Amino acid sequence: MRLTVFGPGFPLRGGIASTTTALVRTLEERGHQLQFLTPRRQYPRWLYPGGDERDPDACPPVAGAKALFAPLEPWTWRRARRCALDFDADAWVIPYWTWAWALWWRFLLRGRPKASRPPAIAVVHNIHDHGGGAIRRWVARRVFARCQGFLTHAEVLKAALSEEFPVAPVAAYPLPAVPSGRPIPQREAARFRMDIGPTERLALFLGLIRPYKGVDVLLEAFGRLPEDSRWRLVVAGEPWGGLAMALSAQVEALNLDDRVRLRLGGVPEAEVDQLLGAADVLILPYRSGTQSAVAPMALSRGLPVVSTDIGGLGEVVEHGVSGLLVEPNSPEALAEALVALEDEALENLAAGAALTSGRWTWAGYAEALEGLVEGFETRY
Repeated sequence: MRLTVFGPGFPLRGGIASTTTALVRTLEERGHQLQFLTPRRQYPRWLYPGGDERDPDACPPVAGAKALFAPLEPWTWRRARRCALDFDADAWVIPYWTWAWALWWRFLLRGRPKASRPPAIAVVHNIHDHGGGAIRRWVARRVFARCQGFLTHAEVLKAALSEEFPVAPVAAYPLPAVPSGRPIPQREAARFRMDIGPTERLALFLGLIRPYKGVDVLLEAFGRLPEDSRWRLVVAGEPWGGLAMALSAQVEALNLDDRVRLRLGGVPEAEVDQLLGAADVLILPYRSGTQSAVAPMALSRGLPVVSTDIGGLGEVVEHGVSGLLVEPNSPEALAEALVALEDEALENLAAGAALTSGRWTWAGYAEALEGLVEGFETRY
């Protein structure tokens, strides 16, 4: 197949960049001819209230990738679209996760498939922005209306897309872990660097910190643990807006300074390895959402996951096997789950995480995409 994939890649950071790059590399390994067109930059400062969006270690460079466009710079769009058309691909592949790219996607996908451009597959990370209102939902639907197929990461998203776009084929495949290519640090060394005692248990929240991810609920849960609890918590990630001040104030109000460490800001990839290596459990206290790229990353290293049972997380985290699922927005449920994780229970979940981590692979993910493209051969 000849495929043009659009989306962020090296040297940009973030889950979309790393997963899109992993897909491109897998498709190339499977013998397809790939064109990878990437943005020069993703967002202006007012849309991304975090730190630098670049991190050369976040994902590997792809030979031949071309940084030709910026989603909010229309003067870059025509050249990028012409380059994609000249490649004469069997299909175009675009990731969708935010309204900020919608005008660019609408421009790119104008015209009828085959007559003006190849058919397009949207890799749907989110049907609409987290916390997005009616306008952003409408914007997403306008982009999806120009796509001819969808690949998504949870059955709940597949059902929603199939209901709204019954003619377009939809495939669902959970996000696999993105291979780091770096050596995994030894557990004892990682815990020593983080000053975690041999009898202490470390819970980890890792990722971009936004209101829907429920970090405040997690802090409330730690405030409910018994005084003699061995659990400690590290919250590592970049907070949006005023969340840094709010979380720091909450830690102080709950008297959690001796239990909770806030590591707020962009987390370099090497530090991600250290955090995962030192942790006993990853915690995803999401209020809402569809899936998480951090969960398969943890499971691939034999790290069990305690998650709220929302979206497609229950498809990745097997309750009682590789982790625990609790009701969302409940500090009581999170606290009870941690209290229940005594030594033997934690060891059993860690073993289950290691055994089940290979269920979802990038080869399987690529096969799901290939099946959608093959279907276009008879439709267009």
